[in-house]
Amino acid sequence: MISESSRTISPKFQLGTVVATPGALEALEKSGQSPAAFLSRHARGDWGDVCEEDKQLNEQALLDGSRILSSYRTGKDERIWIITEADRSSTCCLLPSEY
Repeated sequence: MISESSRTISPKFQLGTVVATPGALEALEKSGQSPAAFLSRHARGDWGDVCEEDKQLNEQALLDGSRILSSYRTGKDERIWIITEADRSSTCCLLPSEY
């Protein structure tokens, strides 16, 4: 039997070059969290706290190659966005105010 924690879930798309804004890095540092956990969720198709319409747009983006947006809350309740560009060349972790 394979335990839930030992399963490997493949990413649904490539992240490209990963960058983060100073605000996002500060928010993650304050919460004691790593961007890697959020990036992993994003790449696996766990879009976080986005509305149903954005979830649908993300699912469509997997098919048509458009931009993908996820939204998460840190342990300190700060919102973090992760956006992968349509060409999958890069992914940015940022605060909504930095968009």
